[in-house]
Amino acid sequence: MRIRVIAVVMLSACFAHAQQSAQKTDLSGTWVISLDLHGNKVYQRMELKQDGDKLSGTFAGDKLTTGTVSGDSVHFVATSDDGTTSDVNATVKDNTLSGSGVEIDSQDKDHPMKYTFTATRMMAVQHGTPQRHEFKPTVFYRQFSPNNKPVLTIAPGDTVHTTTVDAGGTDENGVKRVMGGNPETGPFFIEGAEPGDTLVVHILKLRLNRDYAVSDDSIDESAMNSELAVMMKDNGKTIKWHIDAAKGVAYPVGAGPNLANYSIPLKPMLGCIATAVGPAQAPPPTGDSGGWGGNMDFNEIGEGATVYLPVSNPGALLYLGDAHAEQGDGELNGNALETSMDVEFSVDVIRGTHLYGRRIETPTHIITMGLSASLDDALKGATDGMAKWLNEDYNLTPSETAQVLGTAAEYKVSEVADRNSGVVLKINKSRLTGLVKKTK
Repeated sequence: MRIRVIAVVMLSACFAHAQQSAQKTDLSGTWVISLDLHGNKVYQRMELKQDGDKLSGTFAGDKLTTGTVSGDSVHFVATSDDGTTSDVNATVKDNTLSGSGVEIDSQDKDHPMKYTFTATRMMAVQHGTPQRHEFKPTVFYRQFSPNNKPVLTIAPGDTVHTTTVDAGGTDENGVKRVMGGNPETGPFFIEGAEPGDTLVVHILKLRLNRDYAVSDDSIDESAMNSELAVMMKDNGKTIKWHIDAAKGVAYPVGAGPNLANYSIPLKPMLGCIATAVGPAQAPPPTGDSGGWGGNMDFNEIGEGATVYLPVSNPGALLYLGDAHAEQGDGELNGNALETSMDVEFSVDVIRGTHLYGRRIETPTHIITMGLSASLDDALKGATDGMAKWLNEDYNLTPSETAQVLGTAAEYKVSEVADRNSGVVLKINKSRLTGLVKKTK
């Protein structure tokens, strides 16, 4: 009998200890949520702070109005600014929350939306010993899709050397490898990159790997008035350019006497660099651009540039391609000097910084890009992006932000040849040396 009593006491103690351990699990921190909405996967973030059995924080950006923890059970209600509520029940096990929720729209309370989700705790970005990867692509993709299988997994700090085909799908040996339309190398899976993070891509080297490029002799219609359009009506030929890497120039092959001595300095650049769009979004073609980056065709995305892109999927899924030997502002001909290229890049991840547009940094400038159907709206987007950047990095009032923009802004038309027009706003870093950086 005594043995049985001792056993019961020991089992009771173990159970009580297990309960206490479960109750002591601290849920405080940042979590990545994967929601299933009508069969579509959507990624969001959750910020939790636990105080005893009480929870506070945010769920998909909405504030928790109530929140409790009891053992391994979690319940909370999150409310948006417009009054929409999410009532959530979940269980926690091994740093994973699994559960379901009901969203009641403040404007349509008769049709609640039910969903299931899992959430995993976000860990710090790990930086191990940097590795160098030699990657020879065998497949090229024509959509910035999250559904394409990653071609290589790399870690923050790693360097990759790879190659691209040209916009028409032809490689460095003149072999047609894929249909045209800016086929991309990638996607590359970056360890530790989570939805809501920022992917940092450092373009280390761009090397032309063949002796020719192709372009057009037309001008994009968005850059022409009716008189110029009439003048250019018979244009539309493909122009082949010879690349003289030793002299650092390119010139049109078979040019007539007026262009017999015309040459341009080589300035290699990447027309496309992007992260995959979110899984609930229809994958855009690689000729398109948007918040994910894409076919931006900005001629300063070259060697030494750093591109900041939002992460919408685990691993970010980085694509790059559409190499140009040179391009004037706007890509007026519809095609720049399209060619193949050797590319060397490295990556890093900024945790918890969600961008609302694309950012670029060169050795001399910080740059924001606006993309829109109209140049007017693209200019507004670039200006808004830079105002946000200054606000995030410096202790500036709105008045001071306006003073900096008004005295330091440099605008360029980056793109007119595709669905979106592009305008960039540049600020020389020398103009910012006297400003006070915010403490992070």
